[in-house]
Amino acid sequence: MKAIRRFTVRPVLPDPLRPLGDLARNLRWSWHTETRELFESVDPAGWRAADGDPVRFLGGVSAARLAELAEDRTFLHTLNTAAADLDAYLHSPRWYQESDGGGGELPAAIGYFSPEFGVTAALPQYSGGLGILAGDHLKAASDLGVPLIGVGLLYRHGYFRQSLSRDGWQQERYPVLDPNELPLTLLREEDGSPALVTLTLPGRRTLHACVWQARVGRVPLLMLDSDVEENGPGERDVTDRLYGGGSEHRLLQEMLLGIGGVRAVRTYCRLTGHAAPEVFHTNEGHAGFLGLERIRELAGEGLGFDAALEAVRAGTVFTTHTPVPAGIDRFDRSLVAHHFGDDGELPGVDAERILGLGLETYPGGQPHLFNMAVMGLRLAQRANGVSTLHGAVSREMFSGLWPGFDPEEVPIGSVTNGVHAPTWVAPEVARLGAGQVGTERAEHALSVGGSPRWDSVEDIPDADIWAVRRSLRGQLVEEVRERLRASWLQRGAAEAELGWIDGVLDPDVLTIGFARRVPSYKRLTLMLRDRDRLRAMLLHPERPVQIVVAGKAHPADDGGKRLVQELVRFADDPRVRHRIVFLPDYGMGMAKKLYPGCDVWLNNPLRPLEACGTSGMKAALNGCLNLSVLDGWWDEWFEPDFGWAIPTADGVTADENRRDDLEAGALYELIEDRVAPRFYDRDGREGRDGRNGAGNGGGDGEGLPGRWIEMVRRTLVTLGPKVLASRMVRDYVERLYAPAARAHRALDPATAAELAEWKGRARSLWPRVTVDHVETVPSATAASEKAADGTAELGSTLALRVRVGLGDLRPDEVEVQAVAGRVGSDDTIADAQTFPLKPAGGPDPEGRWVYEGPLALDRTGPYGYTVRVLPAHPLLATSAELGLVALPAEAAGDGAGVLMR
Repeated sequence: MKAIRRFTVRPVLPDPLRPLGDLARNLRWSWHTETRELFESVDPAGWRAADGDPVRFLGGVSAARLAELAEDRTFLHTLNTAAADLDAYLHSPRWYQESDGGGGELPAAIGYFSPEFGVTAALPQYSGGLGILAGDHLKAASDLGVPLIGVGLLYRHGYFRQSLSRDGWQQERYPVLDPNELPLTLLREEDGSPALVTLTLPGRRTLHACVWQARVGRVPLLMLDSDVEENGPGERDVTDRLYGGGSEHRLLQEMLLGIGGVRAVRTYCRLTGHAAPEVFHTNEGHAGFLGLERIRELAGEGLGFDAALEAVRAGTVFTTHTPVPAGIDRFDRSLVAHHFGDDGELPGVDAERILGLGLETYPGGQPHLFNMAVMGLRLAQRANGVSTLHGAVSREMFSGLWPGFDPEEVPIGSVTNGVHAPTWVAPEVARLGAGQVGTERAEHALSVGGSPRWDSVEDIPDADIWAVRRSLRGQLVEEVRERLRASWLQRGAAEAELGWIDGVLDPDVLTIGFARRVPSYKRLTLMLRDRDRLRAMLLHPERPVQIVVAGKAHPADDGGKRLVQELVRFADDPRVRHRIVFLPDYGMGMAKKLYPGCDVWLNNPLRPLEACGTSGMKAALNGCLNLSVLDGWWDEWFEPDFGWAIPTADGVTADENRRDDLEAGALYELIEDRVAPRFYDRDGREGRDGRNGAGNGGGDGEGLPGRWIEMVRRTLVTLGPKVLASRMVRDYVERLYAPAARAHRALDPATAAELAEWKGRARSLWPRVTVDHVETVPSATAASEKAADGTAELGSTLALRVRVGLGDLRPDEVEVQAVAGRVGSDDTIADAQTFPLKPAGGPDPEGRWVYEGPLALDRTGPYGYTVRVLPAHPLLATSAELGLVALPAEAAGDGAGVLMR
């Protein structure tokens, strides 16, 4: 019999235990070991049954046990200590406050908008890497004291829970989430009523959403929920599930996230007194509509559209996470137009102006499509990819927005992702470091970065490192067996059939992990290209390998589901099922055992389609070695001292099957010839501590794998400080948030209007800007004369004279540059350098201006230059911002000007 109504009965904590409620409601417990241990001490069995969720856990603790704890002086002392520690964490100055020095140079607050957040498994509002990254961003910001306000949606069905059918086909289910059973509180007005944000929809409909708050340490996370009584049935379902529904459903979600999210932030700041954001960070294009709402706000204050656009752009940061156009949300222009204007949202704002921000009106684009990433870029003065390579890929992918500029000049930078070490580092690994430098310094190194130096790992004895690695591998083996048994029971197996699971995996066998989403480019099944060779590796009599695989395919991606089924069917083979397993329902809970327990983390995407790939970072922080294609972060930081690079067939063949065969062969060869031999090389050589390891965690009593342990050590020492989310957030603060705050403050309404007027004037006058004549003039080095013959000497200087037409623009409104560098067979300049040229007097009788300047020849080989004119204004973030450039007629086809060899 089913209940007709559901509600939550909360426990009444005795007064001495009230701090337990505060600790449970702040998600800091999800990365603070001592707080989790406190909860576990209340009832270890209940804690495990609640999957480590303190809100659910406290609801199941008996009144008798609570009364007993209320009289337990030892427990109360521990509880009060934990509560005092949380209070100090929340209110004491941290890196951000100490960096600002009270001068107010840094933004008072930053709004961080993302479609998903993976903070903890107890709040399942994520699908994969984007959400986990967003959660780590909030947690690192909290540790650093960065005044972030997170903004997202609350999906009542989350993403989906994955299981398998008997034949290995992915099954999805969407359990209903009750916000009252989650670590959330409802944002309320002063009269106690729920605070609501409202959007206008076509047909005189209205979309309402309440606002739930999660406390992520010091950072509030606001989550909008459309399942409220004020909505009709269709509107109530807008926030039903993550990445579900058709185009209009997704559009409404993104309008609620962006437009509704800004309104939720305003409401939150009004009710709590929190500082209003000066900078808005759009994490991927899904939240791009936030810029439109901010334009509407400024228009309501009397600012014109163009001036409001400039003010909004100045304070906006946009991060793109996808290296492929297919990963970007795009909507038909008619659908977007239908939801804006006088019959929809943002009345009074011309719908055509809104469309102009997102339409693909550039070479190679589809002008009828509204591209959310394009809108994000046009509404942000600062943009970045999430690794150095991804930044380069993004500049190429979006280069059509800046015609006339080479891709490397497109104003999209990069901030390489990082991961939140206190969340992902196993307690055993953390204690290993704490034993070396002390608990407080170790915690500081993991959460804030910097001091103490990570090279203190150098002094940890080999035997201690190996003992921890083997212990973690053993924990993974137990976790795998438990999950595998549950999966087979769910697939319809009887308990009597599953005795073989007790022999699955071995704590002394080289363990490779592979876990991620399952789009085709990540190549889940590359390892299956030569199944006989894979079986031989798994069953090798002396150097066996075992593999743990996990991952979810998108519910609408049958191709991804077929890949999962292919892998599952191979892993079901009785010949190898003790050496390779597929674990369904990959999520944060599983990941926390998987990363530390693996010896090698495998990543084999099609290069360069992995934007960053942070799972390998989490593995590295636990001493797991990476075996990966040089893509994402691994392309940036790989060194042979601490991992392996899988050779790729870039440019060798256009045949995808042939490419997969070649790269799979390279993967097998690396494992057979390099990885496995090094792991099993235990020939009795002494470790750093002078012991051979027998009886000290060596596992097989034959000694320690000294060279392997050295690679683990190098991974921790070299990669540890780099892969931290604290490093990432500091990069965002220093390179993006602080400059955006300065630009925002510089654009008061009058200045924004002036800048908008100047941009309009520059665009209208630019067709009359010309480069009419370029010549070299005699110089002391005589380089100019030689250049005329096609040769010059290294170290000489070429003197240039350029005649340009500026029309009605002034010299202070333009920048004239020489662009020079090596040239290829098509005369395209590579590794370009720019050299400023200065006016040499006033205009000539025809109104032309002469610019002169030196060009230093500091490279040998084929060399070329050209000249260009760019718009210049002190409030431009880059000279490419307007996408305007004037070139000599002979260089308009991307050729160089003069060639020298």
